[in-house]
Amino acid sequence: MRLRKLMWAVFLCSLAAVACFNTSIMSRAQNSSSSVIPRSDVMQPAELAKMLHVHDTYPPLLLQVGSHVFYAEAHIPGSVYAGAGSQPTGLKMLENMVSSSPKDKLIILYCGCCPWNRCPNVGPAYNKLHDLGFTNVKVLYIANNFGSDWVAKGYPIEKGE
Repeated sequence: MRLRKLMWAVFLCSLAAVACFNTSIMSRAQNSSSSVIPRSDVMQPAELAKMLHVHDTYPPLLLQVGSHVFYAEAHIPGSVYAGAGSQPTGLKMLENMVSSSPKDKLIILYCGCCPWNRCPNVGPAYNKLHDLGFTNVKVLYIANNFGSDWVAKGYPIEKGE
């Protein structure tokens, strides 16, 4: 009888620990997701596609902050892979990438790995640039993923690298 009660106590404690762990993960994911980005700093794909056709003297710095595998598969012309925004090494790579840029330079971030509200990369990358003092940072709104929200709509892409 005591063994059975002990087993139930261990089971309930384990269940509580798992629930707390999952809550902690969800909280961190929400804090690091695209939900931290103000609406005024969100750019629609059609708007960026139009910008790509303008021959501007001061083009934006277009940075992909998701998976390098996805970047190599297809990316927006002129964009540069800047490291995964969800990883410390990616954020350091991003910091190095922008180190010589003026603080008011237009920087456009995008990922496209997964739906906007679950993206682990754009929020931390956006926050990192603001922490570094950049004042003109926009994030491309990719509702579902890069394939369906950019490629399938016929917007231009490049492959490789």
